[in-house]
Amino acid sequence: MSQPVVVAIDGPSGSGKSSVSREVARRLGLAYLDTGAMYRAATWWCLRSELDLTDQAAVADAVRAMPLDQGVDPTIEKLDVDGTDVRADIRETWISERVSAVATNLDVRAELRRLQREVIAGQTVAGSFSEGRGIVAEGRDITTVVAPDADVRVLLTASEEARLARRATELHGAADEASVAATRDQVLRRDRDDSTVVEFQVAADGVVTVDSSDLDFEQTVEAVLEVVARLTGARPQA
Repeated sequence: MSQPVVVAIDGPSGSGKSSVSREVARRLGLAYLDTGAMYRAATWWCLRSELDLTDQAAVADAVRAMPLDQGVDPTIEKLDVDGTDVRADIRETWISERVSAVATNLDVRAELRRLQREVIAGQTVAGSFSEGRGIVAEGRDITTVVAPDADVRVLLTASEEARLARRATELHGAADEASVAATRDQVLRRDRDDSTVVEFQVAADGVVTVDSSDLDFEQTVEAVLEVVARLTGARPQA
């Protein structure tokens, strides 16, 4: 790639955007940014600080001061807050059930979007992790708000049934009726709450929709790589 490539991927919970985006970045030799992890880390930080998440001003102040160290290597996940590795904690139910209170705080969104834009811009220059090759950034408002000028913008979606089955398997190790039922409220409520501050379920103009309902992981990765190749000419490294 002679020019930096920025790939922005949006999508609802359970669409596979995190795992697919990470793998696309790895194959293309690009950096990877999980913006959802930033919101979860912010939630962890606020709860550890014993803040009332309904106190929006206090939460926003805390997030502005949050000592976050997030890696962009798609092969090695790194997410530290104030020197504490929070990779496991942020995936726990106690964070999942509270993260929307932080993610729907408009001042928090403004601050984290600022950080996200800095990370994206930083990977388009020499000396960065990607050596200026670019980045795959994923989240809920990447294609429309954070990086509306990205070279590739993809809405990765799937049917409700498929999304619930995937998240149930991720959280409970199975997609049986009980596991799906236990996951349903968390997934659908998060999407419903977040949709009050950002549109991530309908593709904006210029955004390519990839529906993974009937695709497995490898097929979904290939589908996104095909979009990247068509729009930029960038292909997986040998």
